Amino acid sequence: MAFVVTAVWTAQAGAEDEVAAAVAQLVEPSRAEPGNLFYQPHRDPEDPRRFFFYEQYADRAGYEAHGSSEHFQKWGFGTAIPLLESRERWFYETWEPA
Repeated sequence: MAFVVTAVWTAQAGAEDEVAAAVAQLVEPSRAEPGNLFYQPHRDPEDPRRFFFYEQYADRAGYEAHGSSEHFQKWGFGTAIPLLESRERWFYETWEPA
């Protein structure tokens, strides 16, 4: 089973381009993390302030390592998150029904 995270970030009005630039800095280093299986940001074509993330990690520890990583500390917590109007996250595990 993989540990799955989905998130919606909504940028403050006028901050959407700065948030987008920070998200762009997160993509490659996040995908290169040892515990990362899949990392894909999305941007709402009708509301450029709204970002959706779909992420898969080998386990919860992989996700926690992502949050502690140098790149997420800098571009996530240090740049993007302070510019958000809202941030929502949901957690799942992949499931194979019998």
